[in-house]
Amino acid sequence: MRERNIVCSTLVITRTNPFMSKAVKKIVIVGGGTAGWLTAAIVAAQHKTDDNNGLQIVLVESSDIPTVGVGEGTWPTMKNTLQQIGLKESEVFARCHAGFKQGGKFVDWVHGNGDFYYHPFTVPLGYGRIDLAPYVDKIENYAVESNFQHRVCEAGLAPRSMAEAEYKGQCNYAYHLDAGEFAEVLKEHCKNNLNVTQVIGTVDKVNLTDDGAITSITLKSNEQIDADLFVDCTGFASLLLGQALDVPFISADKVLFNDSALALHMPYEKATSPIASHTIATGQSAGWIWDIGLTHRRGVGHVYSSQYLSDDEAEANLRRYLGPMSDDIPVRKISFKSGHRAQVWKKNCVAVGMAAGFVEPLEATAIMLVEISARFIADNIPPDTSLTAIIEKRFNQQMAYRWSRIIDFLKLHYMLTKRPEPYWQAHTQADSIPASLKEDLALWKFRGPITADFDAAIELFPAASYQYVLYGMGFTPDFSRQPHLYNDHVNAHKIIQRNQQLTQQLLQTLPPHREYIERWLSTQSMR
Repeated sequence: MRERNIVCSTLVITRTNPFMSKAVKKIVIVGGGTAGWLTAAIVAAQHKTDDNNGLQIVLVESSDIPTVGVGEGTWPTMKNTLQQIGLKESEVFARCHAGFKQGGKFVDWVHGNGDFYYHPFTVPLGYGRIDLAPYVDKIENYAVESNFQHRVCEAGLAPRSMAEAEYKGQCNYAYHLDAGEFAEVLKEHCKNNLNVTQVIGTVDKVNLTDDGAITSITLKSNEQIDADLFVDCTGFASLLLGQALDVPFISADKVLFNDSALALHMPYEKATSPIASHTIATGQSAGWIWDIGLTHRRGVGHVYSSQYLSDDEAEANLRRYLGPMSDDIPVRKISFKSGHRAQVWKKNCVAVGMAAGFVEPLEATAIMLVEISARFIADNIPPDTSLTAIIEKRFNQQMAYRWSRIIDFLKLHYMLTKRPEPYWQAHTQADSIPASLKEDLALWKFRGPITADFDAAIELFPAASYQYVLYGMGFTPDFSRQPHLYNDHVNAHKIIQRNQQLTQQLLQTLPPHREYIERWLSTQSMR
């Protein structure tokens, strides 16, 4: 994802006397990019900030800090987010070269022989009423027999027809978008429509009270900016939460081994080349390659573990995947650590985005966590700072749970592999699997994931997501242990047949992905 990494090697921390309890009237977001501007947009849109209501939002970003600039996949939550902050979907598509994302296609993750499965965004037919897994002919085909989106994606179709309105669709979807352009769209919207103030500057000092809260930041220009609440969107640097407030980082590298990525922008062979309407993740000897289709290019990168693969080997894998057209395109190296801060809210500082934590880009959790975090902030801006400790405690509890769930879900993609390479086999070792995931798998061995396993209000992935990945990887519960629970064959057969009918209808009526985007945007421009 795109975030401003606002960091200064000469950071100075100063302390002053504690401030008295008062209403939160001013929020300062430190760091721009997707995380900073999306947070600003969500909070400002909910509170309808203006000069009269007393809530002031200031975003400070540096003009000379490089950006990460990848992370071009989103989650279906983004549809509601864009609507809530007041953006037209067509504007986002036009400005950000966006395409639809209907899920993920995982190639070569099981055997490495061309096998693949989908994690579609549309839930299985009958979801919540009947589990189709015990009734499908072959568990690996679960996503095909229970859901039409697999076939829609394979056919390269859009999730809706020309007759449907913005933010609607016959298939559930998210977006692929140019992260840099998306941040610019958000910035303009925040400044022009949501009354967010932008300050250009680099943080030099973080000024603390005696009890460890932040009173203000001092920029290199000597400008001092105070606030009641500070939001750290400074990327991997975690300038406020990690450095100034000294919140430790909890590593997940014993579970998720990847720590490096090589990324490049790949042009299409022709202007009419098809656009994939899903993220493609292709397994390699010691990692995987992402392939994200935008309207003007593909964003492609190789995620890998430096313990098992050198940078040169990773680049060779990437260029082999792309073919000779990539030979003259430079790659960018990105190093990262998977994990998260022990707290993401401390005193009057909350971290959002990579300042709070980061795990590899599999399943596009980064921007989704920004949305969730920003929405929590918007919902919980206290009328009195004496309430901050309660809010801090609750958010930290929620985020600890979310990080645990994300790490478990990503590990699931690796640990069921049958690939023989050392990297993949290391993922199957018991000591690399979290205890919480082991417990889940112990239950799922005889009944598979069910909705009741994921009934918390703060769940990121529904049972359907786990079903798609588990069954796609070939994990087969022993449903015969309790056969009396799975005797609804007539109803299950009807739903599977209905899915076949819906699949054929959609294959005949939905337009090709690129064709739809071009026609749709041309009609929008004429209005």
